[in-house]
Amino acid sequence: MLTTMLTTMLTTMSADGTDVRAYDEGRGPTIVMVGPGLDDGRRCGRIAGLLSGRFRVLRLHRRQYRLDLKTDPVKGSPCSVAQEVQDVLAVVRAAGEPAVVYGHSSGGVVALEALAAAPSCFAGGVVFEPAAVIGPPLAGEGGEVLRRARAALAAGRPGRALTVFLRDTVGLPPGQARLAGAFTALIPRYRGLVPCQLDDLEALDRLGVRLDAYATIEVPVFLLGGDRSPAHLAKRLDAVERALPNTVRMVMRKRDHGADLKHPRQVADLIAAFAGKVLPRP
Repeated sequence: MLTTMLTTMLTTMSADGTDVRAYDEGRGPTIVMVGPGLDDGRRCGRIAGLLSGRFRVLRLHRRQYRLDLKTDPVKGSPCSVAQEVQDVLAVVRAAGEPAVVYGHSSGGVVALEALAAAPSCFAGGVVFEPAAVIGPPLAGEGGEVLRRARAALAAGRPGRALTVFLRDTVGLPPGQARLAGAFTALIPRYRGLVPCQLDDLEALDRLGVRLDAYATIEVPVFLLGGDRSPAHLAKRLDAVERALPNTVRMVMRKRDHGADLKHPRQVADLIAAFAGKVLPRP
């Protein structure tokens, strides 16, 4: 049964003075959620609703996807992963207790970086197919994917820009990438976030390979993946799994990178089981 809880907005301040916003619902030990690309904090809403009967769930409105903070949506105005990490830490400290951090895709990288930066703030982490750089840049050598996607954006074709990203970075088949790009561009809420997705990609490549940093994370980390996701995501999970000293990995059968949307109860149950083991009981 889905528990209905009042959702409010937690507002706090990051280390550089920028305001940080997170949807706040439920009561109990804290779970902080860092969504994937094209997320303004609402993507994890169904999972949060399923968790909010047992936990306080804080869904970050990621700085990378804050349109009010963007200065040049066409040429790009990415914030750094380090800035997003400071936002996560600000939310955890505002909650006043060690938390579990959940991160998906690029949000999974932010989660791993937060765990490495301030392990005492966390009881553990759940990371779903992190878009971690483990070798060549995500945007291709010389940033070729970004160059072509930003050119499409400058030409007023956000659907084409997203198609380039989905095909050449995410690894979707060309036909599926075209359909997803075109469909997304028809929805105003998502169309406005396409430039942010390209900023996100640029920020991840600027961060680079960070496996040595993840080797210092001593709190438990639960890695999630789907057996129907693009193959490169499994390779990224392999590399992160090898780096982490205290981890368990689960591959969800017949699931893909969108399992959080298609099968939210399964993902919520896995997060809840992990959080129930590592978080202090109220």
